[in-house]
Amino acid sequence: FGLRADTACDVEPVPASEASSAGFAFYMPGAPDGSRAGRYYVNTAEPASRRRHLVAAVTAHEAVPGHHFQITVAYGLPAMPAFRRYAEYTAYVEGWGLYAERLADEMGLYHDDLDRLGAIDLEAFRAARLVVDTGLHAMGWSRAQAETYLREHTSMSADLIVNEVDRYINWPGQALAYKVGQLAFLASRAEAEAALGERFDARAFHDRVLGLGPVSLTVLESAVRDWIATQR
Repeated sequence: FGLRADTACDVEPVPASEASSAGFAFYMPGAPDGSRAGRYYVNTAEPASRRRHLVAAVTAHEAVPGHHFQITVAYGLPAMPAFRRYAEYTAYVEGWGLYAERLADEMGLYHDDLDRLGAIDLEAFRAARLVVDTGLHAMGWSRAQAETYLREHTSMSADLIVNEVDRYINWPGQALAYKVGQLAFLASRAEAEAALGERFDARAFHDRVLGLGPVSLTVLESAVRDWIATQR
């Protein structure tokens, strides 16, 4: 990366009052002026039900190079109007988070095969919840059908499955937005690599997509194509 996120990211346990309904972990942005650090919350309740092999990939998604990095970079774009810097386009923000899980391995942040197994396990989980999101909101699935599907196709514990299904019921399409966004980042990078060959620079590509701030996927794709044209 050429653009950098200089604000610290603190790690804290999920508050006890929220732990029973919270997922594995989540991120809360810091103050735009840097006066408060970003916070990566890890759910430490019922530790025997947590999957240790997921920690590295989830951390990459929520903290660095994922949400903390992307959001802090966006906050620090001085030429960008505030409504652009603070926008919450789910497909862009969460698409970057999923892209960051793969990027973490490329960066050498996964230390062993256990970490890589966790990343693969999360890929399976994201695929399964596409089915659940669609089943609940387009196919008339019941809660029981959704929970059964996740139980049969993921390694998630029973308590996390209940929490996740609650989330998909209450937030239609969010799980779909994650994957659609990731595929857009991957497709734009593949297009740039194919067009530029040995001239492709991952640092310059990442600076381009992060330097836009949060945008719709059509704007992302168009901006990357414009950038490719300037690199030839």
